Amino acid sequence: MLAVIAQEGFVPNPAARALVTRRTHAIGVVIPLAPLTFFEDTFYFPTLLQGISRMTTEHDHAMMLWLVQSEEEHQTFYRRIVTSRLMDGVIIASAASDEPLIDYFLNSGVPFVMVERPGSHIDQISFVSIDNETSACNAVSHLITLGRRRIGHITGNLGIADGVDRVRGYERALATAGLPVDQALIVEGNFSHSAGYLGTRQLVEQHVDAIFAANDITARGVLQALHETHIRVPDDIALIGFDDLPTASQLSPRLTTVCHPVQEKGQMAASILLDLIEDPGSGPHQVMLPTQLIVRESCGAVVL
Repeated sequence: MLAVIAQEGFVPNPAARALVTRRTHAIGVVIPLAPLTFFEDTFYFPTLLQGISRMTTEHDHAMMLWLVQSEEEHQTFYRRIVTSRLMDGVIIASAASDEPLIDYFLNSGVPFVMVERPGSHIDQISFVSIDNETSACNAVSHLITLGRRRIGHITGNLGIADGVDRVRGYERALATAGLPVDQALIVEGNFSHSAGYLGTRQLVEQHVDAIFAANDITARGVLQALHETHIRVPDDIALIGFDDLPTASQLSPRLTTVCHPVQEKGQMAASILLDLIEDPGSGPHQVMLPTQLIVRESCGAVVL
């Protein structure tokens, strides 16, 4: 029988298999951001999806991507996802701390994993993240050890735990060094190039001697603004980013930044989700991945 099946090239019908197993062998990746925001970041999301896809492919699962349309009501978006029955489980990325979709999935019983620390229900939710607060604290502490004292920060999206935690790390580093936290030196951004560019204009007026950018895309905006105003990096203003994009080592000067294992985070999230699908009662799985400060010329350190 097996020889005949192999000879005929028989492939099981996915729809028929799903009726028997009640499994679709597909997982969803939900990013509750408008497509314009999603496509502006040409590194983080593609790298995250690459990690997820690698794991799902290894386990013979498909991956579905869900983006909210700008004209679409959020309630309609949530209903389409939760009631679609097209997926065995879901990975949620870049969700706001008060994202209603999290409550939808908690109540529905659909297995899901977050790719950030959740803002609530932390004891019930599986997630993969990094220690954003400590990573940011280490970056700002490095600037302080280099003699910088008036350090500005252009934040990420403060509706997301990553953005909030990086602000906390910035403030913790200053407090540990006995430096005041000056709110005039904290400019709210959204992880974008334009936030870095416009934020730098504000911080230059505050006479900062260093800037900690919430991510490398923001740091690129910082560099553009500083170059246009003929402010030298790092001589006049030092700069540190976050993520270690492939372009970080190609900028001028090369960017000091926090290495963020984005692809590994996607793989781990998918692995945890597949485990939850197989064993829904296994309880929440929570993983914190390590980071590393990559020191290059933009911070003013001597790099050999």
